[in-house]
Amino acid sequence: MSAIPLTAQGAERLQAELHRLKTTERPDVINAIAEARAQGDLSENAEYEAARERQGFIEGRIRELEGTLSNAQIINPAELDTDGRVVFGATVQIEDLDSGEQLNYQIVGDVEADIRSLRISISSPVARALIGKSEGDVVEVQAPGGVREFEIMRIQYI
Repeated sequence: MSAIPLTAQGAERLQAELHRLKTTERPDVINAIAEARAQGDLSENAEYEAARERQGFIEGRIRELEGTLSNAQIINPAELDTDGRVVFGATVQIEDLDSGEQLNYQIVGDVEADIRSLRISISSPVARALIGKSEGDVVEVQAPGGVREFEIMRIQYI
């Protein structure tokens, strides 16, 4: 399996989720299964079926997180020789030249991308257009509604 790029903060979030699943959620679902078994006939026991389904989800997520973390390549943009350019892990402030709206995005790996938290995937059209560019550069992004232009206002390496 190839290396999975992660920011240090992304790796910490995944580690915290893995810890919570192993120490809290897994024991809770095991107890729920034991309680459901104690109620008797398992063939018509909805609580048992729900607990088993939840257990399957938790175990699958644990395997997924362990695989991701074992193949992770932690990238700290503050330690890279960036020469003032946008790189993986950088936080970029851009301005939409049509609307004047300013946006701040951190460019992260696919596993830690979350648009609600303003973290966009390195493979997204916006991130691909920004990578390698400098402050003041204007980039064009092919969006579903047509081509949009953004100016890079500021780059931070946190």
